[in-house]
Amino acid sequence: MIPHRSSRSATADDLLTRLGRLTAQAREGAELHQARVELAEALQREILPASLPALPGLRTAARYAPARHGLSVGGDWYDGFALPSGALGFSIGDVEGHDVEAAAFMGQVRIAVRAVAASAADPGEVLRRANELLLSVDCDLFATCTFVRFDPVAWEIQSARAGHVPGLWATADGAYGVVEDEGGLPLGMLPGSEYPVTRRPLTAAGSFVLVTDGVVEGPSFPIEDGLARVAEVIRAGVDTEPGALAAEVMKVADSTGHEDDAAVLVLRHDAAPPRT
Repeated sequence: MIPHRSSRSATADDLLTRLGRLTAQAREGAELHQARVELAEALQREILPASLPALPGLRTAARYAPARHGLSVGGDWYDGFALPSGALGFSIGDVEGHDVEAAAFMGQVRIAVRAVAASAADPGEVLRRANELLLSVDCDLFATCTFVRFDPVAWEIQSARAGHVPGLWATADGAYGVVEDEGGLPLGMLPGSEYPVTRRPLTAAGSFVLVTDGVVEGPSFPIEDGLARVAEVIRAGVDTEPGALAAEVMKVADSTGHEDDAAVLVLRHDAAPPRT
């Protein structure tokens, strides 16, 4: 019986040794994952702009909320910059996937949009050229994006959408809704993609709002319900300062139970100035 007990003891020792080795590997894996999440978060913070441009009669604000558990960080971004024509360009988007690779690709998309916007004729051309540029780098990821140009001469918003969540709007006269535009495929998917341009004259004071799907969609919350809720928030806060309105819109993300990161971009505009 003694040899049998010794054999069992040796087997138990082997199991304990193996368990210790597996525990150490799991700890290393968890630490590696946490390091990748922290790196993605750092990339995200560096890529998002510290401030957004504005003009007389146009005020802007944005908000970003990271994923609830740090597992889906790295995909969403927003941006705003002046164009050589005197117009302002704004973009918002969401990269497929998460983690460090998504955060790095997000930076490429943001730079691509900025690079082509300076010389493109309209938002549709911005997205078309950005799509071709991203395809040329041969990356497996793709991104949804909306690009908006605020024209201070025509006093209108021109927009084009690449597979992204529709924009939303409200005006001081009580009208509000979701932008009805055709849109095109996400960036980085198919060569030769076209992106129709929607023009919105700003005849009344109001707000034009862009969001990512993390704001309006959750595991058991349909995107249509989220868009309707955001539209109501914009209508109720049409006279609210853009920063406060962006914060109110972001609260919708809390009610959807979102697990993704989320971004909001608000353009608060006056009515068109009288023509002289």
